[in-house]
Amino acid sequence: MTLQELYVEIGGDYDEVRGRLPSDKFIQKFVLKFLDDKSYELLLSSLENGDGEEAFRAAHTIKGMCQNLGFTTLMESSSELTEALRGGAPTPQAGPLCERVKADYERTAGAIRRFQEGLPT
Repeated sequence: MTLQELYVEIGGDYDEVRGRLPSDKFIQKFVLKFLDDKSYELLLSSLENGDGEEAFRAAHTIKGMCQNLGFTTLMESSSELTEALRGGAPTPQAGPLCERVKADYERTAGAIRRFQEGLPT
């Protein structure tokens, strides 16, 4: 899988990111680092523990990373979840939006892992 194919699979905007970042090697570096970030796990655990403020921060971090990396689909769903969590008290929409973020995150992370597996060692 190429970097461009990865972006197509995850509903991202490769051209936008390529216009801001200097090379595919640079983009690849940060795409792979996405898997190391713990914001997604923090989001899930914060929601499970009823910590709306921490869940908001985690969703906001995911949104920002996705915006920087051009992960459009996940950025949009995490942005909506961020707004549903704003103020520390989740709105009724937070539950369904979290499920959408979970699906988008798993699709994104899975595609990145497949991309990573295809890289030369």
